[in-house]
Amino acid sequence: MTDFTRIHQMIEPHVAARPDAVAIIDTDGTRVDWRGYAALVDEGAALMSGHGVGPGDRILVVAENCLAVAVAVMAASRLNAWAVPVNARMSAAEIARITAHAQPRLTLYTSHVSKEAASHAEAAGASRVETGFGAVHLLEADAGSGEPVEDGDGQVAVILYTTGTTGDPKGVMLTHGNLIFAAHASRDLRDLTAADHVYGALPLTHVFGLASMLMASALTGCTVELARRFTPEALHNALRRGATVVPAVPQMHALLMSYAAEHGHARLDSDRLRYVSSGAAPLDPAWKRKAEAFYGLPLQNGYGMTETTAGVSGTRNAIGDPDISVGPPLPGVDIRLDESIGKEPGVGEVQTKGPHIMKGYFRNPDATAQAITGDGYMRTGDLGRIDAEGRLHIVGRAKELIIRGGFNVYPPEVEAALNDHPAVVQSAVIGRMVQGDEEVLAFCQVKDPDAVTAADLAEYASGRLTGYKRPSRILIVEALPAAATGKILKHKLLSHFADRLAEPA
Repeated sequence: MTDFTRIHQMIEPHVAARPDAVAIIDTDGTRVDWRGYAALVDEGAALMSGHGVGPGDRILVVAENCLAVAVAVMAASRLNAWAVPVNARMSAAEIARITAHAQPRLTLYTSHVSKEAASHAEAAGASRVETGFGAVHLLEADAGSGEPVEDGDGQVAVILYTTGTTGDPKGVMLTHGNLIFAAHASRDLRDLTAADHVYGALPLTHVFGLASMLMASALTGCTVELARRFTPEALHNALRRGATVVPAVPQMHALLMSYAAEHGHARLDSDRLRYVSSGAAPLDPAWKRKAEAFYGLPLQNGYGMTETTAGVSGTRNAIGDPDISVGPPLPGVDIRLDESIGKEPGVGEVQTKGPHIMKGYFRNPDATAQAITGDGYMRTGDLGRIDAEGRLHIVGRAKELIIRGGFNVYPPEVEAALNDHPAVVQSAVIGRMVQGDEEVLAFCQVKDPDAVTAADLAEYASGRLTGYKRPSRILIVEALPAAATGKILKHKLLSHFADRLAEPA
């Protein structure tokens, strides 16, 4: 490990050793070397300071992926301020709630790359400012005094607001130490070197993209190519162009393979790609084999959440390994199971402890106390088991566990059975209360809605699932509600498809 205490310090060794090497490729193809990156961070810090930002102040960054986000986060670090990245595709009401809670001194809108950010900026009355990292909009506010500043790496660097199912937003406080640890963990897990080219479609406003892409690349000194938002076409082009490392979520892989098949490619043609990972959802063995055949590489899996700075565990498997776990704990990370929550032997709530655990929820000590045990373990809310080799298997969310006729139904198992059908791109399974029991509802996004019926999928699932696990109803849909990461927003399924569910089955 290094003796960095601030995330912007990770840039400095590369400025000294490889100033002309490419650090970031912006969304428009502009290449910025390490010397230029550092200069832009200096410019960003001066700009923020000129608008009244001081130590402990919050800087809201309403954004889609671009160089300006990276600069803003690192510039905030230089000022001992706290960056608060939020996705520009959030609604005005959602951003208003976060703004009211975070009380930023300054809001920066990446209006030059995002029409949504531009719309929010216009509605807020923000002013356009030309900078070396783009023509952004700024809005200054009187936010009162800043938060206390710590000398060590326990100082808060970033607040990320979680996508909660209900209630007020919760701001996850991640420290410089959290992010530096995550950068090391991601670098070591992926064997990153300065020669790597990381494709960055994961949003920097979410922990996976921020920690596993931006921070890991800054520590390593490799290139990160930023994509404003994910499209399978752009990812396919980037891979054929020379990207070497692709951290992604299963939905991205599924859509990429579907896109490639539509264009006559049974497998990926790339000479440089060497590492592909999946996160945010369990793997199905058949789907994993299909993905590995497409890439010609092992598909690595991992597990984490915002409150754990992304990383808890990860795999380092060879191609063809049937392991569908999320791997053993990362070095320095401890995992235990609370089987009082699991309701069956060997299954319990995953709890984790280590330098990856958040400082807490901003201005919400009650929620912090509920999330972190007295001995420092984070309650993840995920159900898991640990196999004989010490590998963690996630079987579902504690709150998403479906109890049907007294039997436990884990949505990932049902989703895996449906996803194995060649017509299905991805699926989401939830429970719904009916007359004192729970029914299993499945929502399946398919390649061609005219090519498969719900009855076809029900028959397919019946050969793979025991009776009580089979969906009571299957809805075929063109798209599932999802966050910018591609993560399916299950809590929105019932309201999003309320009209369809009201129709006779």
